[in-house]
Amino acid sequence: MIPENSIIVRSRIKEAAGRAGRRADDIILVCVTKTVGVPQIEEALAAGAADIGESRVQDAEIKFKAIGARAKWHLIGHLQTNKVKDAVRIFDLIHSVDSLKLAEEISKRAGVFDKTQEILVEVKTSEEATKYGAATEEVLDLVEKAAALPHIKIMGLMTMAPVVSDAEEARPYFKRLREISEAIAAKKIDNVNMRYLSMGMTQDFEIAIEEGANMVRVGHAIFEG
Repeated sequence: MIPENSIIVRSRIKEAAGRAGRRADDIILVCVTKTVGVPQIEEALAAGAADIGESRVQDAEIKFKAIGARAKWHLIGHLQTNKVKDAVRIFDLIHSVDSLKLAEEISKRAGVFDKTQEILVEVKTSEEATKYGAATEEVLDLVEKAAALPHIKIMGLMTMAPVVSDAEEARPYFKRLREISEAIAAKKIDNVNMRYLSMGMTQDFEIAIEEGANMVRVGHAIFEG
């Protein structure tokens, strides 16, 4: 099931990229493994997965012990400051930095490991109370201040669109993130590389790709039949 699903998802990515005049090879598929165990992750790796996304640090710790550096590890869920030490030890890219306080803690903990932690700034593009992220009008200020910290590297932006009945309704949120990314890139801020736009999940990743996503986070479409 997982190999077959992986082929289907990659085909959908290729088709969406084609509609946008882009190359599928430029889009990173992060396999979201928060609902599955190590055997399913092993199966996904065998099917070509290279990037693993986890929402909770404590869950990732267990899986990381088994999988290790055979995959690139992404923290896609909300990060509490008391979990930063463990997150920095495990994750290659932290998608969910939404405050200067959190960025400062990440920089501090990364310094202990003599590591430069790559991060994305999470942006709240919708009005949903349940969503995390910096407000759109605060993103530039956060990026400028976080970029001055010694042990982090800002690699782009992330957002979560609201859950909608029609994926097309998510388009404005993805478009907004791309516009913010382009505006920040134009400012050429030191230690800021708007390389990644992390947006789009199982229900809407094709729309996200059409709007510029080059990193999509897909779980259900890969691990569920």
